[in-house]
Amino acid sequence: MAKRRERGQQTDRGAPRRPQRKLRSQRTSPAAVPKPHPEGERLQKVLAAAGVASRRECEQLILEGRVEVDGTVVDTLGTRVRLATQEIRVDGESLRPPKLLYFAVHKPPGVVSTARDPSGRPRVIDLLPPGTPRVFNVGRLDMASEGLIIVTNDGELANQLTHPRHGVEKIYHVQVAGHPDTEVLGQLRRGMYLAEGFTKIKHVKIKGRKKKSTILEMVLDEGRNREIRRLLARVGHKVQKLVRVAIGPIRLADLPPSGVRQLSRNEVDGLRRTIQQISRREVKRS
Repeated sequence: MAKRRERGQQTDRGAPRRPQRKLRSQRTSPAAVPKPHPEGERLQKVLAAAGVASRRECEQLILEGRVEVDGTVVDTLGTRVRLATQEIRVDGESLRPPKLLYFAVHKPPGVVSTARDPSGRPRVIDLLPPGTPRVFNVGRLDMASEGLIIVTNDGELANQLTHPRHGVEKIYHVQVAGHPDTEVLGQLRRGMYLAEGFTKIKHVKIKGRKKKSTILEMVLDEGRNREIRRLLARVGHKVQKLVRVAIGPIRLADLPPSGVRQLSRNEVDGLRRTIQQISRREVKRS
C-alpha cells in the first residue's frame, strides 16, 4: 500500500495528467459509430500526417478514446476518414486539414525513393526544403535511375496518378548499349511476358545514336518494378542511363539533379485534367 501511495504522489507532482478517458457507458453506442469513408485513409495515418504525433503514438491516442470523428469517440483502429469532409478532434481540439503541397523533384542516381531506409541512404524527401510538412513520393524510380518524381501530401491525387486504371503516361530517355534495330523496337511495342504478366512499351523511338550506344525515348502508362530495364535486357540491350523526363503534363525541363520546385496551380490542374480525360476514355471503351 505504501508503494502505491508513493506512486500516486509521484504522479501528482509530475507531468499534468492526460484528460480522463471516457467510461464505456459514457460512449456512443456501436450503432452511432461514424460510417467509414470509402475513399478515406486510416485515422491514425491522418493524425500522423497532420503532425499530431508518430503513427504508433496516434494509434495509442485512438485506443485511449481521445479522438472523435464527427462528434463520436473512435477507440478502435482501422477506421477510414477524410479530413477534408469530416470533423476530427483530438482531446477536444479540432484537427485542421494540412495545406496541400506539390513538388517536382529531380532525383539523382544513388538516392532512394522509399519513405524509410534502414541503411540510412539519402531519400528523395531529404532533398526538400527544411521544415516541409510530411509528404510522400508519387511512384518510384530505382536507385540507379534519375529524373522526375512528384512529391505531395495530396493522397487523392497521388492515388489517381498511380492507379493502373488511369494509365498516366510517363516519358523516359534511356541510353542503351548497342544499336537496337527496327525488329527490337517492334518487339518492345508488341510486348512480352515478365514475371507479373504481359507488358509492353506504349511508344518507343530512337532519339539519338552514339558510337557504341543509342538513346531511346520510351513512353509507359504503367509502372512495374524496373520494367524498362527488364524489357530491354530481354531484347539484349543493357541500360546505361535512364532518366524520367515527364509525368503527364509535368516536365523535368532544366531542373538540375537534386533540384526541387513547387508545382504551379496550372500544373496541378493539368494533372487533374489528364486523369479526367483518361477516365472518360475508359468509360467510352467500356
